[in-house]
Amino acid sequence: MTRALLPLVPLYAAAVDAKNLACDRGWVRADHLRWPVVSVGNLSVGGSGKTPLVIRLAELLREQGIAVDVLSRGYGRQSTTVAQVDPNGSAEEFGDEPLLIARATCVPVYVGSSRYAAGELAERDATTPHVHLLDDGFQHRRLARSLDIVVLHRSDFSTHLLPAGRLRERFSSLRRAQIIAMRDEDQDLEPELRRRGCKLPIWWMTRRVEIPGVSSAIAFCAIARPDEFLSELRKQGIAIPATRSWRDHHRYTCADISALISLQRQHQSQAFLTTEKDLVRLSPSHRQTLQSAAPLHTAKLVVRLRDEGAAMAQLLGFLSQSAAVPPQST
Repeated sequence: MTRALLPLVPLYAAAVDAKNLACDRGWVRADHLRWPVVSVGNLSVGGSGKTPLVIRLAELLREQGIAVDVLSRGYGRQSTTVAQVDPNGSAEEFGDEPLLIARATCVPVYVGSSRYAAGELAERDATTPHVHLLDDGFQHRRLARSLDIVVLHRSDFSTHLLPAGRLRERFSSLRRAQIIAMRDEDQDLEPELRRRGCKLPIWWMTRRVEIPGVSSAIAFCAIARPDEFLSELRKQGIAIPATRSWRDHHRYTCADISALISLQRQHQSQAFLTTEKDLVRLSPSHRQTLQSAAPLHTAKLVVRLRDEGAAMAQLLGFLSQSAAVPPQST
């Protein structure tokens, strides 16, 4: 939190309130796609676990025989066109998170500053109806949705609104949501959530980091919460002689790669270790250069829901109530 920015918080809050009032009163019209939209979003800026949850929901819907695609803004991409993500493409063209989702799920992923335009393209491309998963969609109210799932992070309970803190909206905005998702280890926060007036059902997420057989590595990342990544590595007994971190969505340069190799040589480390999100942001030449110095390994974050059968029944129930019954794929 930046205390010097606290006087600006009321101005930000007023702007957010005005935007939400305009949407609530219908002064700003939401665009409707033909097929149901399930939004996965959060209250804060970055690092709450939205992308891993989107990946898991895509997998679970497919297991139910339901066709699914993902709509995303594609934050940080250089292109402005509305497009389907090519899993063999680059983060510069599609954005790191959409590229990661496309590679992890093998479902169609569409990017565009207008998520409605991305959804229209998805509906033109598909031969059968789909459920649209809207990545990071809670604040994107220009696209109508059948269901809002909001992922809360522990830090959301102790921070301020932007620009002094990380919150995009107050907790009172959760009245627009239908489901809350939280980490299993944060169950102690449920009483506080209820005290703040939120009575929504909670999906508890278990998180596991799968790390290849490496005992020591130079760890690097450019994610919203690098401390959580590094803490998990150390918890699993990996020696980390040196680390480097950059801002979330950082675009790696040749100078960054050279700095990492210098660290590896200085500490005589046996490997490099990074996140899946960072791996998709490394160009083929950057990966090759790193691997010429030491093996490059990836820590994979795996998210599951505590009771996935009940969660899917709840999700499909909400869609049914909203008259957006998801079609079965053939």
